[in-house]
Amino acid sequence: MTRQILILAGVTLFMGSYGLAQDAANKESAPPEVIVYASDLPESALSEFDFWKDPASPGGKLAGTPNTGGNLDPPPEDDPHVKFKVKVQSGVPYRCWIHMKVGAPKGVSKANKFWVQFFDAVDKANKEILKPRTRSYLTAQGPTEQGWAWVSCDLKEAESPSESLIYFRASGEVTVRMQAGMEGVGFDQFLLSPAKFLDKPPAEAIVKK
Repeated sequence: MTRQILILAGVTLFMGSYGLAQDAANKESAPPEVIVYASDLPESALSEFDFWKDPASPGGKLAGTPNTGGNLDPPPEDDPHVKFKVKVQSGVPYRCWIHMKVGAPKGVSKANKFWVQFFDAVDKANKEILKPRTRSYLTAQGPTEQGWAWVSCDLKEAESPSESLIYFRASGEVTVRMQAGMEGVGFDQFLLSPAKFLDKPPAEAIVKK
């Protein structure tokens, strides 16, 4: 009887250790959250955008475009935009979020929209999508109230969040192109989430790297 108890205890200990090892391995292999702070971007990344001071933003600043009240057109139109590189993994679904600063409305602009494109992005069928300077893009449509909000980047025809997930053909660096959908809009963080924020936006104002 004592021997059976010892054997069962040994098996339980082994299985527990194995489970912990598997959990640790899974955490190590899980792709990281991809977060870009506007304050870390060089001036050369901005086209008709400016850096604005804001103590609530990482690094104390955000990137925004002036609001003259005019109209902006979606890609492939080359309107004010920001370009930068991020590291991604192939075959992994990512959800795109922007921490948007909705500005004061003026003229036809509500100052609350971005269009987002990526080089080397594909859909589930491995078909190229969202390529810069094409008519394929994600839309981040913010609220009408002025202030900060985490806004999802969605396909126009998507009926559920899962249809707006992004995949990449190869692992490595890819270029992101964020184009202003309305004058006066700004952002301080860009997020590609492979896990933590697939279904809902961050609860905190600043996502730590």
